[in-house]
Amino acid sequence: MELASKYNPADVEGKWYQYWLDNKLFSSKPDGREPYTIVIPPPNVTGVLHMGHMLNNTIQDILVRRARMTGKNACWVPGTDHASIATEAKVVNKLAGQGIKKTDLTRDEFLKHAWDWTDEHGGIILKQLRKLGASCDWDRTAFTMDEKRSKSVIKVFVDLYNKGLIYRGVRMVNWDPKALTALSDEEVIYKEEHSKLYYLKYKVEGDAEGRYAVVATTRPETIMGDTAMCINPNDPKNQWLKGKKVIVPLVNRVIPVIEDDYVDIEFGTGCLKVTPAHDVNDYMLGEKHNLPSIDIFNDNGTISEAAGLYVGMDRFDVREQIEKDLADAGLLEKVEAYTNKVGCSERTNVPIEPKLSMQWFLKMQHFADMALPPVMNDELKFYPAKYKNTYRNWLENIKDWCISRQLWWGHRIPAYYLPEGGYVVAETPEEALELAKQKSGRADMKLEELRQDEDCLDTWFSSWLWPISLFDGINNPGNEEIKYYYPTSDLVTGPDIIFFWVARMIMAGYEYMGDMPFRNVYFTGIVRDKIGRKMSKSLGNSPDPLELIDQYGADGVRMGMMLSAPAGNDILFDDALCEQGRNFNNKIWNAFRLVKGWQVADIEQPEYARLATKWFEAVLAKTTLEVADLFGKYRLSEALMAVYKLFWDEFSSWYLEMVKPAYGQPIDRITYGQTLKFFEALLKQLHPFMPFITEELWQHIYDRQPGESIMTQQLDKVESFDEALIRDFEKVKEVIGGIRTIRLQKNIAQKETLALEATGENPVAAFNSILTKMGNLSAINTVSVKAEGAAAFMVGTTEYAVPLGNLINVEEELKKLEADLKYQEGFLQSVLKKLSNEKFVSKAPANVIEMERKKQADAETKIAALKESIAALKK
Repeated sequence: MELASKYNPADVEGKWYQYWLDNKLFSSKPDGREPYTIVIPPPNVTGVLHMGHMLNNTIQDILVRRARMTGKNACWVPGTDHASIATEAKVVNKLAGQGIKKTDLTRDEFLKHAWDWTDEHGGIILKQLRKLGASCDWDRTAFTMDEKRSKSVIKVFVDLYNKGLIYRGVRMVNWDPKALTALSDEEVIYKEEHSKLYYLKYKVEGDAEGRYAVVATTRPETIMGDTAMCINPNDPKNQWLKGKKVIVPLVNRVIPVIEDDYVDIEFGTGCLKVTPAHDVNDYMLGEKHNLPSIDIFNDNGTISEAAGLYVGMDRFDVREQIEKDLADAGLLEKVEAYTNKVGCSERTNVPIEPKLSMQWFLKMQHFADMALPPVMNDELKFYPAKYKNTYRNWLENIKDWCISRQLWWGHRIPAYYLPEGGYVVAETPEEALELAKQKSGRADMKLEELRQDEDCLDTWFSSWLWPISLFDGINNPGNEEIKYYYPTSDLVTGPDIIFFWVARMIMAGYEYMGDMPFRNVYFTGIVRDKIGRKMSKSLGNSPDPLELIDQYGADGVRMGMMLSAPAGNDILFDDALCEQGRNFNNKIWNAFRLVKGWQVADIEQPEYARLATKWFEAVLAKTTLEVADLFGKYRLSEALMAVYKLFWDEFSSWYLEMVKPAYGQPIDRITYGQTLKFFEALLKQLHPFMPFITEELWQHIYDRQPGESIMTQQLDKVESFDEALIRDFEKVKEVIGGIRTIRLQKNIAQKETLALEATGENPVAAFNSILTKMGNLSAINTVSVKAEGAAAFMVGTTEYAVPLGNLINVEEELKKLEADLKYQEGFLQSVLKKLSNEKFVSKAPANVIEMERKKQADAETKIAALKESIAALKK
């Protein structure tokens, strides 16, 4: 195969991805090797690829490809999540566009539309991941609502119910008025909001003086639900209200004044309105003081009949209207600007309503007790470790998990209600019927007499089983696959779902497998734009990942992502990084074409080439060990940077320049063979980061057999390297750098040969053959005194000099040196002026004075050297 003159990702990427698929190179089956398993954080089934997915899946692919190349049986399991709230909302919107309301449909009719939507849009994101190079075992693709996963979820629900860990009850929940469902506490995001604090007058019933108490509230629209006013019994300013009754403004309901230490004496006026149906703390006060509860909201956030006022109006419209009505009635003392945190639905972004509701809950303390120690003891490791505190804080303050959702799209709760009251919980309707017969004592009971619960389970109740259910460990405990692949190796995810998903998977793992679900968790950062803003559609600052791949190639984009992606820190993404990635691709391609373009001959290996190959072997070994160490610490960006520098700096800029034959001349076969071997080793180190270009070039180094791939090649095992050789070579580089600087400063062309003098001794004499080639030197001499007019430089404590002879224009050089001398003398005067200023010397910190003295010494040294050079040129 002929290699194209320019690297074009479009010619390479699709071709090799298909080759990998055709040869089943991503496939994994249990065998005798050590397993390496990753389960994909399942994206929403109808979602499309965004920059967060790009980062997360690039990291997973790097880890999986590296594992394959270290001899492990790598298995990366893909799949998608049914995303109850998000998907149901999309289906409802689609139907609304056709003039159909969800309420007009039966459950089965609605679910048919939902499955049609899922079949049409589902899985797009997994196809898009192929463009990135994701090496998932696609034959294992799962969906949280496929048969195996669904059966697992129902089985677990029934099991936990039978263990007494799942219960049903009326509790204060977070209600999403847009999605029309309860949410767990973790699905509520608190946002700072600039709102108002309203001071309302509650008149005291039967008070001859017409006195009133003032209550400060941010939610005047809830006064229709007030059933008490509460004061702190220790509050001196409100003692007069003890035992009294007050009248709710506008509503005219008479309510008691109750006393409780819960009230903050310092907040507002120290009087608290109590609305048990619409505030979690008020609910607890209501329970304690046996207060009635009035639910004034409909499920959609409008005012209910029970409120008596503003019925049918939206809650926020009422807030505006009630302010005017209270003012008109003389019941509004004042309004102040106020900043507070408002709980919003993580899915729909609307403010949630605390609401009393009958829901299903999972007791969490049992799980928290199991899941906390392994993480805190580092049996299960977090990278970066700072997230251990976040994890601990949540588990130590755990609340029961509200697992029911008032939705149709999802796993329907397997609870069946009996006609005479009560319910049974079972995996199938048939089992439910048997239980119902036993419970009711009615042997003739028919299935159609039972009514299944309408609600479905929280989506996270299926994804918490993901590492187990993917290997069918719930339905078939102890099967060959679960025994081989579980616990999985690494989980790559965002810290924003540490509670939703990571902690709950750990809980499920210990409950159902008696072991952790993964050994390590790598937390990615949030992808932000280059000025630090979170990427979002509304800001228009989120690039389309597929367009980036079209523009820069998948390898270029992967590299751009990884160069800016330290674990756990936010990524400041800039297209320029992808451009850097594309440029690196071109560098690799051009270097390969250069090497492959050399003529090879059976000639003796030159000394410079022998030394260069020995040196590069040492550098390659050193970087190989460094990269392995960085992978062990999950510092993937640094690992990429190490390989990048190895290729760009050491291999391209130094090694290839050293061994490259003179124009029109051949290279010896030994050096050529070693260069190809180095190239192959470099491609293997780069492969996990840049799979496509490395496969293309690896296939071109030598003739390969059909089905062979760089992906399954083993990384070279290295145990040591020649540190002394690398150290010595750094000095060689400095000497070459000094010669190059002189050529540049004195405007001497590379083709002009130079002589090099080492004063006293030459510590890098063993590398003279390399110095000669790289510096285009005619001789290297050791002298006791450097030649007159020679340009000198220092490497360590050795002075090197290049005699200039007729190579420079003396007049021009004198002009340059005298101008430099004039500048240095002026600079020295300004420093001396400062140091002779008593005021400055007495007031300036010691380190500043020290710095000025150093400037003086440096300037004096330079002036002496310049004067010496000028004198030598004038002779």
